[in-house]
Amino acid sequence: MMPGGPRSERDMQAMMRRLGMTTETIDGVEEVVVRTKNNEHVFRAPEVTVLTVKGVRTYQVVGHPEIRPRGTMPSTGAAAAPAVGPPEEDIQLVMEQAGVSREEAAEALFRAQGQPAEAILALLARRGSG
Repeated sequence: MMPGGPRSERDMQAMMRRLGMTTETIDGVEEVVVRTKNNEHVFRAPEVTVLTVKGVRTYQVVGHPEIRPRGTMPSTGAAAAPAVGPPEEDIQLVMEQAGVSREEAAEALFRAQGQPAEAILALLARRGSG
């Protein structure tokens, strides 16, 4: 909570209504796909919230994406294509140097555009500030 701000969830909702803001949760979302020029970010079973402010709708998607090259199909079994993502040796290096899980290392590498040193530094900085 912010000092001087709403004291309860009810106060927060009332303040948002006065400002012309509404939120709505979309239930039962199975998948959200964000396509860029080269990749697809696939969120499976994400939490999706719609924030409407003065008639403008903003969608918030919360979850962990699977990032794959555009046009590839999701793996569906034994004959699946190899996993796409950072090289295994980069993931291992980030895991060892930053002391994080495989998932955290892969996500940090994605955010650092595949640069292991940048990923390690970001993870260590986050640990230092958190």
